[in-house]
Amino acid sequence: MHLYAGPLSLFSRKVEIALAEKAVAYTRTMVPFTQTKGYAPKNEAVLAANPKGQVPVLVDGELTLYDSTVILEYLEETHPKPALYPGNPGSRARCRIIEIEADEVLLEPVRRLMFRTEPPADAALRAQQEIAAAEAQHLIARNHERLDERLNGEAFLGEGYSVADIATFMVIHWSLRLGEPAIADLANLSAWYRRVAKRPAVAPVLTEIAEADRQVSHPVPGIRLP
Repeated sequence: MHLYAGPLSLFSRKVEIALAEKAVAYTRTMVPFTQTKGYAPKNEAVLAANPKGQVPVLVDGELTLYDSTVILEYLEETHPKPALYPGNPGSRARCRIIEIEADEVLLEPVRRLMFRTEPPADAALRAQQEIAAAEAQHLIARNHERLDERLNGEAFLGEGYSVADIATFMVIHWSLRLGEPAIADLANLSAWYRRVAKRPAVAPVLTEIAEADRQVSHPVPGIRLP
């Protein structure tokens, strides 16, 4: 297998964690990225594989896949142990719903904070961005509170550690690396975050993300990781 990934691609990192959890051997091309130009110019292999021109892209022999959700489901089918989806249909469906919520609901307000890792813009634009960020922080805080309630008395978001935890963890980590909001006062959520962060498949990914930030990101004040 060969993975095309991005150093600060949340969706690429989801796939890398799943590959590590399943101990799948693979090679990786880390597509160049800057905070000013993003992934431009786009990698030719990624453009050829994905009509959206985005990472992650997974190549397995003659099969080429894009979209982190599709890739995770493929890995589960081709490498079923250890399982990252529950066994019964109902629990499996709930796991998929939680992953979708992470990618499409939880991440939406976090995107409004991403300007913080970019070089400072002109004052007027920065003021508009900060207004949007303040509104986003309220949404993120409410989402964190709901997750804290869901985790009450539970080690993970489902019957066991799963894709639901991987996807949700990455969004929570992205919000924290962008400076807001802290989760220290949410006992269930912060304990879950620490539990996932310490996993052997996850900790090296967090180290790589931090190093990528040091190399290409504008410093973000106020970062508070649990």
